[in-house]
Amino acid sequence: MQALRKYGKILRIALTERLVYRADFFVSTLFRFLPLITSFLLWDAVYQSSGRSEIEGFTRNDTIAYLLLVQISRMFSSMPGLANGIARDIRDGNLKKYLLQPIDLHAYLLASRGAHKIAYIATSALPHALLFAWFADTFPAFPDVVTLLAYAAALLLGFLIGFFFEASIGMAGFWLLEVTSLLYIVNAVTYFISGQMFPLDFLGPWLGGLLRHLPFQYLAYFPAMVFLGHVRGADLWLGLLAE
Repeated sequence: MQALRKYGKILRIALTERLVYRADFFVSTLFRFLPLITSFLLWDAVYQSSGRSEIEGFTRNDTIAYLLLVQISRMFSSMPGLANGIARDIRDGNLKKYLLQPIDLHAYLLASRGAHKIAYIATSALPHALLFAWFADTFPAFPDVVTLLAYAAALLLGFLIGFFFEASIGMAGFWLLEVTSLLYIVNAVTYFISGQMFPLDFLGPWLGGLLRHLPFQYLAYFPAMVFLGHVRGADLWLGLLAE
């Protein structure tokens, strides 16, 4: 109980620090929408030029709705700066403070990153709400309560997977002098195989099926598919259990 109070205070302090830079959060969020609009235009052109109403079971509206939901998935699972920060603390010797003081490294970073996510979500809630309202006609019927609860669970578990995955890369700093190049390669590959670029179904039954058996799908693809109702019944509960 005492440990929970300790890390709760760390979360509140980190949240206060994040909210000092509200304008920076808002501006950076605004600029993140520009590539998204470009993606919408790109897929609009793909569907028009192909002359097909569906690609691997996805209509044009399904694809746009999926890309919007991926932004929410990334809002939870992306951890910018976490791996580099851990590697820097290892390289500079600052890791000793976690060894000498009664503070667990991962618990401290998890509380700090949780504060970052709360501040980011609060700051970007309005722009995202406007964007979703603009493209509301691309979404199917609103999910039922069970699906919404499963979606929320998928996002929270995606946050934990993203955190520990990034922290593991940072821990490579015990063996590598610099992890920046490794992180760049890993992030580039993860962006593709987690379904952030497009639904994994577009890769066909063989490659797409293989990638759906890897944990990276839970960073983007799986939560979006849960909301869209493409994952139901036993597949939904098995997916959450695996996550």
